[in-house]
Amino acid sequence: MHTVLLTGAGGRVGDAILGELTDAHEWRLLDREPLTGEYPGETIVADITDGAAVLDAMDGVDVVVHLAGDPRPEAPWNSVLRNNIDGTQTVFEAAVDAGVDRVVFASSNHAVGAYESDARTPEMYRSEDDFRLDGTELPRPGNLYGVSKAAGETIGRYYHDEHDLSVCCIRIGNLTEGHPPIDYERGQAMWLSYRDCAHLIDRAIRAEYGYEIVYGISDNDRKYYSIDRARAVLGYDPQDNSAAHE
Repeated sequence: MHTVLLTGAGGRVGDAILGELTDAHEWRLLDREPLTGEYPGETIVADITDGAAVLDAMDGVDVVVHLAGDPRPEAPWNSVLRNNIDGTQTVFEAAVDAGVDRVVFASSNHAVGAYESDARTPEMYRSEDDFRLDGTELPRPGNLYGVSKAAGETIGRYYHDEHDLSVCCIRIGNLTEGHPPIDYERGQAMWLSYRDCAHLIDRAIRAEYGYEIVYGISDNDRKYYSIDRARAVLGYDPQDNSAAHE
């Protein structure tokens, strides 16, 4: 069992994690707004750009799971700069200062969204490995939100190389509760169930690695992203498949 600081705990990814892993770790939950309802562990109201408050929240923490930021694909530059780039750098810097062992960074499929070109669209969701992104490709964001997530991955690379911080960047796909979107192929190919999301985060907390970029999707029959690296390095063993809901 680890002591885990979860930033942005009140969001959808936080709900998926805490719904499955309440008793798996000791949780410290940080959000910019007060959390309502039943939550495990200590809750902290703070902004991730407040370095002193973030450092304080990390006292005695083993792992940070960093979810906080502006999640809107259409978010403007001033917001992603403050909340997603400056805030992420603040979290990594505080993790080093606090002696935290690891940061799990919630990146996004939007960091590589511009690979989805018209020329690739007819084949991009099929099963051929030649069309799958696996985390070794360069970022190719399709919006400013994606730019901020690519920046977060690079910030993590710097703090790993410079400070030997263990960092896992998870490019999260299409997270929905219950079942995947059934009306369009892209949503099914990128689907990540709540159960698989929680399991993937748990493996990122527990496994041994240096710096990794992996994709966060379920084991869907149609995939645009490879989960081979997540399986090999983290021990990810997804249980869900969007094809079961067609």
